[in-house]
Amino acid sequence: MIVRQARVEPSDCTLDVEHLLSLIGDKTRLVAVTLASNTTGSIVDVHAIVEKAHLVGAMVYIDAVHFAPHHLVDVQKLNCDFLVCSAYKFFGPHLGIAYVDEKWLNRLTPYKVEPAPSIGPGRFETGTQSFEALAGLVSTVEYLAQHGPEDKPLRQRLEAAFALYNQHETAISERFLSRLSRLKGVQLWGISQANTEVRTPTFALTFDSHSPEEVAKALADQHICVWSGHFYAVGLVRQLGLEDKGGVVRIGFMHYNTIDEVDRLMDTLESIITR
Repeated sequence: MIVRQARVEPSDCTLDVEHLLSLIGDKTRLVAVTLASNTTGSIVDVHAIVEKAHLVGAMVYIDAVHFAPHHLVDVQKLNCDFLVCSAYKFFGPHLGIAYVDEKWLNRLTPYKVEPAPSIGPGRFETGTQSFEALAGLVSTVEYLAQHGPEDKPLRQRLEAAFALYNQHETAISERFLSRLSRLKGVQLWGISQANTEVRTPTFALTFDSHSPEEVAKALADQHICVWSGHFYAVGLVRQLGLEDKGGVVRIGFMHYNTIDEVDRLMDTLESIITR
């Protein structure tokens, strides 16, 4: 088995889709791609990737872990074979979620205990399920849908709610990027637009005179929680040449954050890097 890895565009830290497409050939069996980077927030338009993969008979496995908290997932529109995410990323319990296209349910042979079902989804769900986590997942979906019209079906409620979340996250990103553009000695690794169609409100930064760990600790002292390092995205950080430099500081916003919180963060960050 040969595994090939696509390049990253260093200018904006997006996936080099053209390079990835060039790696897909007649011998390709599986293409694994993310919908959004958990480090830089960049969103990947996967439609051309899925189309070419299917043309050569390859399956497509999509990682939606970072995408799901910010956008409503539509596996039919994506036309993928597999999609995975985790409820803990969108305010639920630690529960892994996998979509498997119906045509693969009974064709794949997963590892399972002998008494487990031999057909259907049960083949992939070995042992007793975590029913308390499943109950938490149901409540999480209802939480996400709460800003949709109550008299509509769940999917329509979610669509309306996520439209509001996207609108608010765009405003958050605009304020953050505007304040960031006035700071000296800091570099943004990622897309410099606030458009939620191309990025989530997750930002990766490095600093001329401070390590990522130093900045993260200084912010923590002021009760502002961020993270530094590689966030398990070692391949990305390595391609950007930041692996031996402590990675980046990752600052992430959600629909529950406010403009005032952005300003407090940026005021504090400015005081740290100008010391």
